[in-house]
Amino acid sequence: MSKAQRIGKSMAIGAVSGLAASWAMNQYWTVESNLKKQIKSSRQRNRDQQQDSSDSATVQTAERISREVSGHELPRDEKEKAGSAVHYAFGAAMGALYGLLSEVAPASRGGFGLGYASLLWLVADEIAVPAFGLSKRPDEYPLSKHLEGLGAHLVYGATTEGMRRMLRWAA
Repeated sequence: MSKAQRIGKSMAIGAVSGLAASWAMNQYWTVESNLKKQIKSSRQRNRDQQQDSSDSATVQTAERISREVSGHELPRDEKEKAGSAVHYAFGAAMGALYGLLSEVAPASRGGFGLGYASLLWLVADEIAVPAFGLSKRPDEYPLSKHLEGLGAHLVYGATTEGMRRMLRWAA
């Protein structure tokens, strides 16, 4: 197998792994949300719902794409699905990048994908999302929100590396 073929295979495996990891990340958010609901008083839940009422970065990205591609606003009933599509597409793309890096720079796999996930969290969530106006500035959120985001990305990284190893072994 040529080097280009190995890289292509690694990127494909990474993309599939990134999709699985995006699903795992969603499960993390579901569990995290349910735990918070059990712990918080109803008064605090109401405050949080008001703060979280704005659309997520993935939904906002989907809306921007819709406006640029079709020139139309995304209907309210399609926003969640479109946001999920953006989330999974980004997860697959970042998984493909991880697959590429794992092939050409094996040290990038260090820490079972947690280093890559931490860097992804820092660059995407903490820098790019606010820079593109998809969230408030990082200093406008409590530390707990940053740690929750980091936790979700660590789940993504470990899942991506675990799936990558499993698929490499099976291929």
